[in-house]
Amino acid sequence: MSSVKLPLKLHLLFSLDYFLTKACRRSNGTVNRRLHNLFDLKTSPSKTPRKGVSTSDTIINSSTNLWFRLYTPHSTNNEEKRNLPIIIYFHGGGFAFFSASSIVYDIWCRRLSNELQAVIFSVNYCLAPEHKFPSQYEDGFEALKFLDENFDRLSINANSGLCFLAGDSAGGNLAHHVSVKAGELTFSKLKIIGLIAIQPFFGGEERTEADFLHSKAPIMTLHFTDWYWKMFFPDGSDRDHPAANVFGYKSSTDISQVEFPETLLLTGGFDMLKNWQRRYYEGLKKAGKKVNLVEYPKAFHGSYIFKEFPGYPLFIKDIREFLEKQTKKKLSEMWLD
Repeated sequence: MSSVKLPLKLHLLFSLDYFLTKACRRSNGTVNRRLHNLFDLKTSPSKTPRKGVSTSDTIINSSTNLWFRLYTPHSTNNEEKRNLPIIIYFHGGGFAFFSASSIVYDIWCRRLSNELQAVIFSVNYCLAPEHKFPSQYEDGFEALKFLDENFDRLSINANSGLCFLAGDSAGGNLAHHVSVKAGELTFSKLKIIGLIAIQPFFGGEERTEADFLHSKAPIMTLHFTDWYWKMFFPDGSDRDHPAANVFGYKSSTDISQVEFPETLLLTGGFDMLKNWQRRYYEGLKKAGKKVNLVEYPKAFHGSYIFKEFPGYPLFIKDIREFLEKQTKKKLSEMWLD
């Protein structure tokens, strides 16, 4: 088993998270929501800028509790504001935990908005097992359509032609499937020019080398992943379900003919999911899609969220460079038109 050396603060935080998450997962595939809500601290939006970013919440569908939190960086240059990129973000949590208002994701999205100078829509989608597959994917696509249809009414000082989909862990999985669906349609306002998949949650029935080498790394364990897939999938499904094993033998989705954005795939050397993420990279390449793979050798699953992690500056730098490259390319095309 590989070991991960962490700063003491992170070690204590992850140990606490591990035991609390474990306590919330029932053996029958349900979640103790009351217990989880005790430690999943929430934060309210703030129109007064905090850390250089203001926030607000917008309801998309009250009946399903679908909404997003908008993060707007405060830039002094009006020309820069008009060309700010948009990131539609899906949080992680195994499809079962956290929300757009969870303090850990509020801090993360606020930091991303400020450091990348991007407008971020953090989508609050429904959670499993109360809502199983494909509910989360349907929520993600509904959020995309809502933004496209209501962009001008939202008074967003950004460029709708510079839109990225992004997500971490289960959110990275969600971002992929929403991208596939979006590629089948033409939007009136939004132009999706990039996908940022941060240690996305993929899997299958096969056990990979990383499953065993890093099965006891912080946050994610083999037992956890099996439980997440079981409570997410419809009854009777196995881990080769196309939601998890997107390029596996049971997958019926051939994306070679689907318009799919250029992808930045970020992986970690200590992530037990890295073999599946590598297969995702190879599947995109085989389908003829542009994908950039970056692995951080000392990163574990979820390390990207924490500024205390030593590799954090490089992680942000790589995302920023991808945003700038795709944005510059798209703006050049707009000017030529």
